[in-house]
Amino acid sequence: MRNYPTIQDIREARERLKPHIRHTPLLRAEKIEKDVGCQLYLKPETLQITGAFKIRGALNKALSLPRQELANGVIASSSGNHAQGLSYAARMLGIKVILVLPVTTPAIKIANTRALGAEVILFDGDTAARWKKVYEIAEQNNYATIHGFEDPVVMAGQGTIGCEILDDLDDVDTVIVPVGGGGLISGIATAIKETKPSVRVIGAEPALTPKYFHSRINKERTSFPLKNTIADGLRISVPGQNPYPIIEKYVDEIVLVDDEHIIAGMRSLARDAKLIAEPAASIGIGALLAGSIEVRPDEKVCAVLTGGNWDLCDLAEIYRAAEQ
Repeated sequence: MRNYPTIQDIREARERLKPHIRHTPLLRAEKIEKDVGCQLYLKPETLQITGAFKIRGALNKALSLPRQELANGVIASSSGNHAQGLSYAARMLGIKVILVLPVTTPAIKIANTRALGAEVILFDGDTAARWKKVYEIAEQNNYATIHGFEDPVVMAGQGTIGCEILDDLDDVDTVIVPVGGGGLISGIATAIKETKPSVRVIGAEPALTPKYFHSRINKERTSFPLKNTIADGLRISVPGQNPYPIIEKYVDEIVLVDDEHIIAGMRSLARDAKLIAEPAASIGIGALLAGSIEVRPDEKVCAVLTGGNWDLCDLAEIYRAAEQ
């Protein structure tokens, strides 16, 4: 079995998902443009059915599996958004779903996951430890595992975002994608580079979890101890095994973004675009505000906003703290 998605896989995923998900709009963010120095467009997956892009990959995988493999249920680990996407898919298909979530998962994401009918197990450990637990439970109960970023079928689902961007802005110059496990940017970069190679694809990664940034420098997968970046959805200690070579092949640049600039991105989106985005979703705007990405005034830049599943009260506290 291939460990990467092809452009044909992504096109098939798009047809498979079309009846079930939203083609999210591409929004011109003119009020932010004066601060970032380019023509800025936003791809707000914050407006997706579950509030994040993860439903694309989770549902694509669930719909691709034979019914007998799903009979006992599905299981995965997640920081919250993949959990909600998979829970939605399981509810739609009428199957059991178990999610192993880190203890640091925001309460709103845990509540949303349970509200969709999932069984939630909170686990204190890094990504590798959580997935070890997932595989143990899956083997004991004959559950199907759906990995949030290693599975090429999941990557293909995420890649449908790239197809939509090219459809809605065919002369886009640069696409900025948040980087956590790497499944999202792997799918989007494949869709874009296999269709229009001239488009620049840039990954934005928290400075506190610089795994892909340093892996590129070291020319091999490099892990880092987990640190508490505000971008909880991107808090991964080691690059994905399958995404890593795809990112090395298709992603032009990876930039690091400090938490203070991620917060600035959140505030700018709320103030000037009237979009509520969680920290992980705001990192691309943070990178532009920090000047980490070189752009031209006439350059058409699209920032992917991955999700908006944070409690509004928690976000308000962040905004207030940033002003002090």
